[in-house]
Amino acid sequence: MKRTVVAIAVMGFGLSVAHAQEMVVKLGSVAPLTGTISHLGKDNENGAKLAVEDANAKGVTIGGKKVRFELIGEDDQADPRTGTTVAQRLVDAGVKGVIGHLNSGTTIPASRIYNQAGVPMVSPSATNPTLTRQGYKGVFRTIANDVQQGSRLGKFIAGDLGAKTVAIIDDRTAYGQGLADETEKAAKAGGAKVVAREFTTDKATDFNAILTKIRSIKPDVIFFGGMDAQAGPMVRQLKQLGVEAKFVTGDGGCSPEMIKLAGDAISGNAYCSMPGLAIDKMPGGAEFRSRYKKRFGQDVQIYSPYAYDAATAIIKAMQAANSPEPSKYLPELAKSNFPGVIGTVSFDDKGDIREGAVTMYRYKDGAWAAM
Repeated sequence: MKRTVVAIAVMGFGLSVAHAQEMVVKLGSVAPLTGTISHLGKDNENGAKLAVEDANAKGVTIGGKKVRFELIGEDDQADPRTGTTVAQRLVDAGVKGVIGHLNSGTTIPASRIYNQAGVPMVSPSATNPTLTRQGYKGVFRTIANDVQQGSRLGKFIAGDLGAKTVAIIDDRTAYGQGLADETEKAAKAGGAKVVAREFTTDKATDFNAILTKIRSIKPDVIFFGGMDAQAGPMVRQLKQLGVEAKFVTGDGGCSPEMIKLAGDAISGNAYCSMPGLAIDKMPGGAEFRSRYKKRFGQDVQIYSPYAYDAATAIIKAMQAANSPEPSKYLPELAKSNFPGVIGTVSFDDKGDIREGAVTMYRYKDGAWAAM
């Protein structure tokens, strides 16, 4: 398991006095930093890292003392069991807040650990509705959930694309299956007929058996609920099989990596959705993208703007409460209302981002273009 530490090493847990006028506050960041979607996990971590570096550069003070934020990065390998293990490790290390996890399947079980310990967490990317329906007061997210996203996807498939028939495949994760379920509901409500419902795993790379079966049905659209590591190879294999259906996927496949993995097989008949506005339409998107590329030497993947705002929400809540202690700043976190990179960051009574937008994209000229 990989563990990274950003900023400075300190003695003690969570909150310690570095010298008379400075204290260190630990925050946790959790995402898959190894494996097939590690590029998305690093994107999450980098977004949180940039927010922490910005706060430290500004010289935040709490309770009359200058604060130095330290970000502790953990690798949950996109695995639920590992997710709970590293969640407990962060709690034991005394973190005062957590940015993460990336996947719904790891975030949901990990949230129970944080809830029991009284540590607030803000996910920038876990979209399964269950996360914020557990009744945990310290759980939030800065991204629209799958009810909102699935509704938009289903309407897009049945309405904008005019599909009469759709085949649905999911990776059987909390994210992939959950998004597929919501998309199916909305597509049916829009008048489309679901002619196949198949599933794979989030580790698979060979989909020929499933796709051969679907080819014989000749659906207008194939929807995949899962991540780019599967979506890319799936698009390649669809072309090899001569399947002409339009391909639609959710935010997990709406990345530059998906295009890279699909190669020459991807065409203008490939679409994806992203909760939130297109980065160039986010109020702080253009500046964030420029600073991100300068700092990390690469472009934004998907979720780093949401991770930046998640970390910022925690830091601002601590400032408002004049305390880094979770019990003191949690009420302020729930009342968050500030202009972030993604737009206004404000949560409803469940912890979901208010007014979560969803944007559709189409593959065009080597990139995802907002529609």
